[in-house]
Amino acid sequence: MQLEEKLKHIPAKPGVYLYRDSAGKILYVGKAVSLKNRVRSYFQPGAQLPPKTRVLVDKVADLDYIVTDSEVEALILEQNLIKEHRPRYNVLLKDDKSYPYLKVTLGDDYPRVMITRRHVKDGSRYFGPYTRVGAVNETLRLLKKLFPFRSCRKKEPEKRERPCLNYHIQRCLGPCCGLVDREKYRAMIREVCLFLEGRQEDLVRQLTARMEEAAERLDFEQAARLRDQIRAVGEVIEKQKIISGGFEDQDVAALAETFDEACVMLFLIRGGKLIGSEHFMLEGTEGLSRSEIITAFVKQYYNDAGFIPGEILLSEDIGEEKPVIEAWLSDMRGAKVVLKTPRRGEKKKLVEMAARNALLALEQARLEKGVERDEIAGALADLARGLGLEQPPRRLECYDVSNTQGAESVASMVVFEEGKPARDQYRRFKIRTVEGPDDFASLQEVLRRRFTRALEERELMKTGQLSSREARFHLLPDLVIIDGGKGQLSAARQVMRELGFDRIPTFGLAKEEEQLFAEGRPDPIILPAGSRALHLLQRLRDEAHRFALSYHRKLRGKAGLKSLLEEVEGIGEVRRRELLKAFGSLAEIEKASLEELAAVKGMNKKAARAVYDFFHRT
Repeated sequence: MQLEEKLKHIPAKPGVYLYRDSAGKILYVGKAVSLKNRVRSYFQPGAQLPPKTRVLVDKVADLDYIVTDSEVEALILEQNLIKEHRPRYNVLLKDDKSYPYLKVTLGDDYPRVMITRRHVKDGSRYFGPYTRVGAVNETLRLLKKLFPFRSCRKKEPEKRERPCLNYHIQRCLGPCCGLVDREKYRAMIREVCLFLEGRQEDLVRQLTARMEEAAERLDFEQAARLRDQIRAVGEVIEKQKIISGGFEDQDVAALAETFDEACVMLFLIRGGKLIGSEHFMLEGTEGLSRSEIITAFVKQYYNDAGFIPGEILLSEDIGEEKPVIEAWLSDMRGAKVVLKTPRRGEKKKLVEMAARNALLALEQARLEKGVERDEIAGALADLARGLGLEQPPRRLECYDVSNTQGAESVASMVVFEEGKPARDQYRRFKIRTVEGPDDFASLQEVLRRRFTRALEERELMKTGQLSSREARFHLLPDLVIIDGGKGQLSAARQVMRELGFDRIPTFGLAKEEEQLFAEGRPDPIILPAGSRALHLLQRLRDEAHRFALSYHRKLRGKAGLKSLLEEVEGIGEVRRRELLKAFGSLAEIEKASLEELAAVKGMNKKAARAVYDFFHRT
């Protein structure tokens, strides 16, 4: 059905609409109380549309819509679709997929506390999102000092004969050895959640009551531990700024903007105290009112927020959507949530303070962005000069091969565009035709598959059988980097000549001396140590290595990680058993230091070195 025909049949019901371009890519996702009225308003002759919206409408070739039972359901669906598709013409939290959370796995009998970047509905509690990874790591370190929750990675603790070192230094209650029952452990986890909610005073009252009970039982060792814990929590409380004497839980969101970018500063107030702040950059805001921008932020942020307070103070009035957003937030919280835009008094001053901080954060981000842009442009120009290229390369591709003594051989293709990682274009390959540890043949297989696919896709795109949205290899690099020396380079160039891509500049980057090798040049190219160009290539190479290694480890895991220790020379059945008993899992063995490995019963320095090198070799 053509777009004009679809417009005639849109129902006057609440729902979500999706605009698509001629290639089928989603351009915009919106919601409406009446789909019919809202969607048709875009296409009325003489409609007064903002410039950005006019550009959008000109590109719309098709639309889909989904009818819902209520506007609240439409709002939820709208936010989920925006998060999934990240349409170009919606206001978007910048890089929101990478924001870290603290996750408390309440679905486990003995919950863990960990950092994650995926927010899924699995029965866990999520706190965040945080915009600074350092702040999340610092919070997790503090939690580990305050609360003895387990740090092992299994969903449930593995049964052990003896507790690990964390138990002996009072950093774990020892559920793996049955030293704590489920209810006592989960009571401690509830205290962790109280702390993360910012309810430190409630936590102190609970800890004080437990300390007094321990003292009455003459369990002075436990009472002393609780006393130290209370003191540590008290130090955190002292650092927090008192904002309100009313002991409210509030969030304060204030906006600062420029033509094409905006920043929202979020103050987190719990029990009347400012416990933290985060700032969020938004893109796609050009031509929108401040009210529209803050509304988009509220919907996207609270769609995944770990905690929703009863009152949210905003620098802008969000207008007609306020009732439906309040209803949505109240439903998620399980209690009433009110959105306010204060006009006077202390709350107004609080919003103004957040707004000043938002402006400072925006100015700093724009300054850093400008510096970064200049640095990248300079690095690409230096690279072109150093390698003798006609112009700075826009698209760089790097290839790396990873295997364990020829087993589970894999390779990676990593892409940088304009000097930055284009992670959606990374590709990984499982080697199909090569037996044993033959990096040259593996590299040739990968390049043959990559460039053959490029030829096929380009031909299909010419005939209209494949759209650019569906193609995965049609874009060609301006520069290819091979992780390796002359041998790897020669193998790669042979394949590129066979397929007609030898015109693409290609270099081998050797790890040890950081030398670049070019076909037909006997001497290596040496970029100045510490130069911007060399640093860019090192980042590209290291990213390719990381991506290949992560895929290799994933396949290793599927093949049975336990058998890996059998491949380590000098590690027999007795040592394997002792290593697993000491560390609990291969993941922990992999993280162990040489000294920790050597300290295991039956191990020595030589055996420890063999295990360490096995897990850390490139």
